[in-house]
Amino acid sequence: MDFIKTELHCHNSFSNFHVGSGEPPYDCNISIQEQLEQARALGLQALYVTNHNTLNGYEQMLQYKNDHAKYSQIQIFPAEEITTSTGAHVIAYGISKEIPAGLDLEMVLDEIKKQDAVSCAPHPFSLLDALRERSKLCDLIEVFNSNNVDIVSNVRAAKFSIDHNKVGVAGSDSHVLSTLGRCINVIESENSLDDALYAMRRGRITIEQTGYAKEMETLEHIKYKINNSKDYLAEYIREHYPNSQWMMSLLLRMYDLNPNSYIWSIFYKIAVYLMKRISTKINLLDCDPSTLKDRNIATMLKMAI
Repeated sequence: MDFIKTELHCHNSFSNFHVGSGEPPYDCNISIQEQLEQARALGLQALYVTNHNTLNGYEQMLQYKNDHAKYSQIQIFPAEEITTSTGAHVIAYGISKEIPAGLDLEMVLDEIKKQDAVSCAPHPFSLLDALRERSKLCDLIEVFNSNNVDIVSNVRAAKFSIDHNKVGVAGSDSHVLSTLGRCINVIESENSLDDALYAMRRGRITIEQTGYAKEMETLEHIKYKINNSKDYLAEYIREHYPNSQWMMSLLLRMYDLNPNSYIWSIFYKIAVYLMKRISTKINLLDCDPSTLKDRNIATMLKMAI
């Protein structure tokens, strides 16, 4: 039996302007060429590019690959990371028709089944965008996500998959080039879409490698979002944080003056510490996660403290 070394969760520039309301429009600046070159350097044999709420980019990537012989050993498979009506995410592997955002989870899963595709619950116990207990309705569960630097949410996801006898996979959730292939899965099948999906449905997939996004990689992604979405962020702050507008606007101005200041590293470390405390309360002590839905800073700080 053959084996496919694959990346199951990554994004490129075609994800921009598809992330959805409540999120900055710019999501990722990785080009098709950069993504294929990195995959080739890592020895990956297949890529599921899981852009947000769109299949746009799949045909373009396939065409680019076919026009360049050096990428002939890499298969490009269609996939999409779909935002449901509650804001939680679902990944669809192997779909042929784009699934729109905003549908109920059951409708999304029905559409995935109609297309004879495979569903996965990405970052199922992260603080936002998570299916949580409803993850058991999916075919696969992402038990390790590189961006879950709080660690606790990955621990909860891994335990949940075992408790519910679900197949666990790992996702790089790559938004910057260096994190592509940070997590690698191996599918026991021939390197074709139909064979890969057949094997994934039957649990013939294992995690080969995992690793967390590094501080500089996370900051690189955040900086890309800020640099390209300043007008959006200013309006978002005015609408959602009127009482804290002065403080957050001041931070944006400070960022404009020196985006590479050491102070952002300090902010990152503080944010990770607070996220760990919140994640512990939600994922281990069963505090209500719905309190975070409005992304109210005061509520988050209160939970963290």
